[in-house]
Amino acid sequence: MRRRALTPLVLAFGVLLTLVASSPALAASYRYWSFWEASGGQWQYATQGPSTARPADGSVLGFRFSVSRDAAAEAAKPRAAADFAAVCAGTPAAEGRKRIAVVVDFGVPADTPAGDALPQDTPRPACAQVAPDATAAEALAQVAKPLRYNSAALLCAVSGFPKQGCGEPIEDTARQPDPDPSGNPSAGASASRKPSAEPKAGGGGPLTSLLAGVAAVAALAAAAVWQSRRRR
Repeated sequence: MRRRALTPLVLAFGVLLTLVASSPALAASYRYWSFWEASGGQWQYATQGPSTARPADGSVLGFRFSVSRDAAAEAAKPRAAADFAAVCAGTPAAEGRKRIAVVVDFGVPADTPAGDALPQDTPRPACAQVAPDATAAEALAQVAKPLRYNSAALLCAVSGFPKQGCGEPIEDTARQPDPDPSGNPSAGASASRKPSAEPKAGGGGPLTSLLAGVAAVAALAAAAVWQSRRRR
């Protein structure tokens, strides 16, 4: 009889653990450089790293520094257009070389590590002219030195930014949208740091959902205890 009574409690505890583990409020965030490729004039998250990707002549590459959760799913895109002609118009084609448009976006003040200064010229487009078999990393190195990588070949810094760190998890806070989609980091920069004074109507965020789940599990556990006492 006692084993049967414990079964619902065990299940309830398992549900609670699942809710806690999957809650967005407890998920880790990461500050890092993400790598993008243009497809049909739109930014798409790259399927391989810059050290192995070998873009064709006329390609457009993007690199964006930001705080993101779940990497590809929520990584911020470069804020400049994925437009080869606009970036490489002033760089004539050369025999035996390929032209790659590279957009470097250093992000917004809210994502800048403490002790670092956000570069003013961001997003920064440039046209790299490299060997036919050059990788995306080589194209980036030509226009945005110095680069910094870690021992796992993860891109840590572009043009020396940031000075330290490399994709480490950070304290998870509510992240505001980019202040200006046109690429002007100064517009609305202070708003990106300012949290909303009141929760939005009809919402409550991940914590509210988690608490509701905990309440449901507690109710299930109480029902299990009541049933076990009734059977005695």
